[in-house]
Amino acid sequence: KKPQRSGSNVFDNFDQQQIQEFKEACTIIDQDRDGFISEKELKDMWASLGIIQDDKFCAEMVKVSPGQINFTAILTFMGEKRADTDPEDVLHNAFACFDVQNTGYITQAIFTNALTQLGDRFT
Repeated sequence: KKPQRSGSNVFDNFDQQQIQEFKEACTIIDQDRDGFISEKELKDMWASLGIIQDDKFCAEMVKVSPGQINFTAILTFMGEKRADTDPEDVLHNAFACFDVQNTGYITQAIFTNALTQLGDRFT
């Protein structure tokens, strides 16, 4: 089933595999298994990734959610973030423009040239 990008049901925005992956991630983060992700659990998650975040940063993350952070809140957040992105085929085609040898990779030289020589300069 291909995910849809609209609809009022947050589960409609993802396919079953994506939903399962989010569920597994939430289960890993929710260390006390109460169904909610706390500031402490967020801090521990960052630490497990090798990033030390202070309490203020994690408190701000929790404040973004209109209520407690649970699985549905995570799906809602990810759906909102996803709505601001291009579809996968558009991204694939954009990168394919730079994969001149059709290897599935963009060489450093081509990538550097694209970043420094193409498009508008921002100052």
